[in-house]
Amino acid sequence: MTTLATHPTPTFSDSPDPRRRKSPMSVRVPMHVSRLSWYLLCVVLAVSMIFPLVWMLSIAPKSDGDINQLPPDVIPHKFIWSNFVDGPEQINFLHLLGNTVTITVLSTIGAVLSSMLVGYGLARVDFAGRKVWFYLFTCSIFLPAVVGIIPLVRFYIAVHLYDSWWPLILPAFLGNPIFIFLARQYYQTIPYSIDEAATIDGAGHWRIFTRIMFPLTKPLWITMAVLSFQGAWNDYLSPLIYLTTDNKYPLSLGMAEFSGAFAGVAVTPYNFYMATNFWYMLPLLVLFFLAQRYFMSGLGSLGGGTK
Repeated sequence: MTTLATHPTPTFSDSPDPRRRKSPMSVRVPMHVSRLSWYLLCVVLAVSMIFPLVWMLSIAPKSDGDINQLPPDVIPHKFIWSNFVDGPEQINFLHLLGNTVTITVLSTIGAVLSSMLVGYGLARVDFAGRKVWFYLFTCSIFLPAVVGIIPLVRFYIAVHLYDSWWPLILPAFLGNPIFIFLARQYYQTIPYSIDEAATIDGAGHWRIFTRIMFPLTKPLWITMAVLSFQGAWNDYLSPLIYLTTDNKYPLSLGMAEFSGAFAGVAVTPYNFYMATNFWYMLPLLVLFFLAQRYFMSGLGSLGGGTK
């Protein structure tokens, strides 16, 4: 009688075979080593970002002789604090600062308010063709700004607004395509039941927008305000095109007077230039540090909810 050989039934276990040799690629890096690597990378990136600021603060209080010293000293031997006063006086800083604040504040208000309104309409108001309008606004993001320079210059000359601040302010009240996209995406993350409950209580779209949506979207419009303020404050091309009177210049053009090519001087006083540049960028730094919590929240909570 022939007996069939019986083979043991294979068993499967979750535990690895201790006799199996691990591949070098399967060795896991300890958590503290991985975290330390990320910290070192962040430190290197932070140092590379902050080095220009440190170098600016190093040159600003130096004398003319210390600037040309080799090798350069990061910490000056003698601090000349009067550079922070004498430098801005070279370009009438306070007058240019007033021009810049006026243009920037009005442009920021216009950009934020108009973009929030358009974004609300595209996200919360049901009307025919709203997707088409949304796609048009989105596609306009990829249109280079230089395309419209010549038509806009001819238009402002025709309506007698050339060499004024209006060409720098009026476009902001027509909406920013990027802000409209962000507002529409943010509004779609808010439950639509809020609109329905407010409508039942007799609220219209304007009341819903001002009383409900505007407070709920605080991180969003603060993010827009920071970005718009930074863009208008540092704008150089538009004032250079539309302004011809020195008395109307903003700081972005005033800072160019320190350049030899602009002012016609042979040597640029870099200590005065850096001292003035410190005052020029200080409002942006203060604004960002005050609003960074809302700024990061506004960018991090964007979503693509659908109705």
